[in-house]
Order: sequence, then C-alpha cells, then structure tokens
Amino acid sequence: MKIPISIVCILFFIIGKSQNTPPTDSFVKDNFIKKEMYIPMRDGTKLFTAIYIPKDISNKNKYPFLMQRTCYSIAPYGENEYKTKIGPNQYLMNDKYIFVFQDVRGRYMSEGTFTNMTPQVDHKTKKDVDESTDTYDTIDWLIKNIKDNNGKVGQYGTSYPGFYTAVGILAEHPALVASSPQAPISDFWNDDFLHNGRFMLGYFKTFPVFGVQKTKAENKAWYSDSMIKPTSEDGLKFYRDMGTLKDGYEKYYKDNFFMTEIMNHPNYDEFWQKRGLLPHLKNVNHAVMTVGGWFDAEDLSGPLNIYKTIEKTSPKAKNTIVMGPFSHGGWGREEGKHFHNQIYFGDSIATYYQKNIETKFFNHYLKGNTKQDAGLPEALMYDTGAKQWREFTTYPPKEGQKVNFYLANGTLKKSAGQGSSEYYSDPNNPVLSSDNLKDFNGFTPRNYMSEDQRFAEGRPDVLTFTTDVLTDDMTFAGEIMAKLNIASTSTDADFAVKLIDVYPEDFKPVEKKEGVIYGNYHQMVRSEIMPAKFRNSREKAEALVPNQKTDVNFRLQDVVHTFKKGHKIQIQISSTWFPLFAINAQKFMDNPNFATKEDYTKAFIKVFDDSAIEVEVLK
Repeated sequence: MKIPISIVCILFFIIGKSQNTPPTDSFVKDNFIKKEMYIPMRDGTKLFTAIYIPKDISNKNKYPFLMQRTCYSIAPYGENEYKTKIGPNQYLMNDKYIFVFQDVRGRYMSEGTFTNMTPQVDHKTKKDVDESTDTYDTIDWLIKNIKDNNGKVGQYGTSYPGFYTAVGILAEHPALVASSPQAPISDFWNDDFLHNGRFMLGYFKTFPVFGVQKTKAENKAWYSDSMIKPTSEDGLKFYRDMGTLKDGYEKYYKDNFFMTEIMNHPNYDEFWQKRGLLPHLKNVNHAVMTVGGWFDAEDLSGPLNIYKTIEKTSPKAKNTIVMGPFSHGGWGREEGKHFHNQIYFGDSIATYYQKNIETKFFNHYLKGNTKQDAGLPEALMYDTGAKQWREFTTYPPKEGQKVNFYLANGTLKKSAGQGSSEYYSDPNNPVLSSDNLKDFNGFTPRNYMSEDQRFAEGRPDVLTFTTDVLTDDMTFAGEIMAKLNIASTSTDADFAVKLIDVYPEDFKPVEKKEGVIYGNYHQMVRSEIMPAKFRNSREKAEALVPNQKTDVNFRLQDVVHTFKKGHKIQIQISSTWFPLFAINAQKFMDNPNFATKEDYTKAFIKVFDDSAIEVEVLK
C-alpha cells in the first residue's frame, strides 16, 4: 500500500486538530515529580537512575514505565533539575508515563566499568552480568518499588541506547511488553566503526567518547579534553596531514582503550564475535518495533538485521520495522520540510511517524490489550525514489524478483559479457568520499549517504556502469548483492560499490536548496565497502593471488527506492574511499591497521564483465 505525501499532509492537519497543543518548557516540572536513586544490580554494582513520576498517579490512575538506558548521560542531574522534554516524543510525554532514564555501567554517575557492546552471557549464573541482566534487575526493582505502576514496561532508545534496547529484549522479564530499538547497533563489524572489517575513518574524532574510562562519578563529560578540535575549514587537510591510520592512532589515541582494541583485532575474531548481538536474539515473545533511517551513515545495518533475525527466530514476537528517509535518529526531530542533505522528501515526516506509529505502538502495548495486535503494518518502508510510504505484509517483499545487472563496457545490462574493465588504484592518491571539505570536520559522517556523486565519475580509478534512460519506473525493494569477479596485480584490495540514481538533465525538484544543480544529479542510493581479504571468511583473512580471477561477493544494505521513468541507474566501483574509510595498503598484511606509507602498493585492478549487482525488483 502506498501513502502519497499529499495525503499524509492532510492527515497531519486532521489529526493535529484533535491533539493537545505542544507542551511548554515547564510541562515536565508541572506534571511530574523527579526522583534520583541508585538501583542495585545482582553483582552489587549500583546504576544511577532518574525517574519522572506523573503527579496524578494513584491506585485508581496507574501508569506504565517507559525506560531508556544510555551511555550518553541522563542530565540534568539533581532532583530539582528537570528535562524540558522526556520520552520518545511530545505526544507520549503528553499522554504521561513513568519515564525512567539510567546511566549504564561505567558511565557518568553509575558505578562499574564501561565496555563497548558488552558481550552477552548466554548461560548465566547468579553472579554473571551483562546488559540484559542489568535491564532485568532495573525492571524488577521498578515494578517492586515504584507505587501505583500498572505492571507494564516499555523501552526505547536511538543509536547506542538503541543497542541497549535491543539487548534489553533478552532480559525476558515478564513485565517487559514493548521494545523499540531505534538505529541500534547489532554487530560492530558492520555498524559504526567498521564496515565488513574496514575501519571507518570518518569516525576518528569520536573515540574519546567511547575509549576513556572515568575514575569517579561524573555529571559532565570527563573525556572532553581528549576531543580533537578542527584547525581548518578544510576538514580533508586534517586527514591528509595525519598520515596512515597507524600514524593517527599513535599521535592521538595510544591510551584510548577502544581504539587500541580495534587496532589489535583486524579480523572477526573472538573479541568481535562475543560482541555480536544477532546470534542471541531467539525466542522473543513480546512486541518489538525496530526503527531506522535509509540515510543513516552510522547504523543502517543494525535495524534491518535485528528485524530479520527476530522474524526468523521468534515467530511469537509481534515484530515490526519502520524505515524512513532519515539520517541518524532523524525521526526524533521535526524539520518541517524534510531534506536529507540536498534532497527533499516531503513535509512533517517525523511528525507522521511519531503521531501515527511510535505513539500508537507504545500506547497500545503499555496501556491497552497487550495480547492483541496494535494494527501497525508489518513493514512501513519509505520509498526514497517515489517519495512515499509503502506498507508490506512481509519484508523483504514476497513480490520482489531477483534481477542481475551485469557490469560491462560502462553499461548495466541483463546479460553477462566476456571482457573486463580495468582501473589503476593508488593508495597515495585516493578517491575522495565527498567534495564537501567542511563535512570532514564533522563528528560523524552524515551527508554522503545521498550526496551527488558527479565528482567521482570520470576519474581513471573509478569504474562507472550506467543503464540507458528508463522508459518505466523500476522499484528496488529488499536486499542487494555485489557479485564481483576481479583480478588485481596486488595481494589485497578494497572494493567500494555505489548504487546511484542519475536524474534527467532537465529535472526540476518540488523543493530545492539554493545553489544546487539538480539536473543530472547523481544521487547515491546505497553503498558499501568490502576488503577482498575477507571474501571467503571474516575470521581468517586470505591474500589475493596476483592476476588471478577471483570472486568477491558481499551485501550492500537494503533499499526501497523507485528509479523513475527518465532517470538512469548507475554503479560506481573504486578501491579507495577517503577519508570516509581508512586506506587499504593493497598489500596483504596480518594486521593492515598498522600499515605504513612504505606498505602502500599501487595496483591495476580488473572487474570482469560477468560481474553483477543482484537486486530485488518489485513486479
């Protein structure tokens, strides 16, 4: 089912008339009592928790809990210091819950030691702890100690709090009836810091947040002195001056425990495997609504993989997925006319999600009949090409048909060729990931996910394959596989693949940003990078045999995107993507994270004409 933007806007107007007016800055203080306390865990560690209790709570007017656990601070601290907004959105705040916020182990005011993606302990003793036991112990304390609750708990969170929500599903407390992990991490090997094991250099400036332990209770960011300050509007200059990943590590982060862990674990070894959440998501028996953004540069794979895993392993779960045209966490803030970078997607899209999806989900399962279905679609996916919501009864959609587009002689076609295309890859002269130099000063990358890719087309180290002008709309909905057959003169190489929507030369957008040339715009729709060394195994890297034809197959993340009549579909391939990703020296090494400039190896790389991009096309 398709929901056009115009109808969505009308719905906003009609529904908006029946909603309460937006709350004032004093709403929380006027309507809630704030309590702060340390909640004890089973091993004796105490976690600092703020609880906002509705003032009108009573034995005849009971409320459920809505909880967020976070590593990012639950400020402001102090029982007389109130947040101005609480909960996932203002509508749920107006409806009132017992809102709970907790600093996880080792963060801010909580006791304990912080661990990134705490390994999950499957076979627990009474002393074993992980994030799911901390969730259980917190819920159990709340149910027993906060008067006049209705016995139901929901949890939510975005980004790292999304991970704490997802792993909290495994608490299996009987009071936990609804969970909404939003932009959650599912496996660090493919979220945030690594993509198929390739280090995401665009995250380099975030490491003080995650890799500096505190030594006492803190109500402010103790790591702020370690943050790298911009020195130039030209953010690319920082990365060029930094040198190799090894150089950057030794200059800035030698004492950063998380960066050290990444540097010392280049393969998908036990360290990373223990931090993978997906193998543990089994027998889920309550309602889960996973939320993500198609342009989330940080955690796109997490929502998709968590939803699909629960769908396979937990038939009793009420399992829903929502994917909108958002960057990281963008559904949590209304922007009016919604753009991602330079591309317009419609009006009040976050409001539509908050009012009609998120609020309905929590109100139904926490205040309604938990045993009944909430009436939400199985999969609510925004078509980023047609610019409208679509509902699917299964995801990926059953009506999708696998189609191969072969890469030959600069074209995308339905049949394989017999030749090859070749490019020259020099790690000392990498392909840039953007032509917006200011963006490289950012804390994390954002805009590149839909950025115009014309700047890369035509470079001798970028292969480009394009269809003829489409005579009909074509919708990709579901998974994408890059099935490359390559040969290189070197013993290692990365392969960065971009799926691009090429606009007509006379394209006129409904809404535009000043100074942008939209005619012939090359909008990136999806992309991914793959080190060839992991083509057969993530656990054991394997060198390329120079000049030998070799399969390198890997998944790009999913899409729901209609390539409109008059547009073209394009694929770009390169072996560097800087400074978004650290440069591959193109020389096989046991630990490429410590490559030096002397290890950088130039290479001629062939992509054979029987290579293909496999997509799912809606019939």
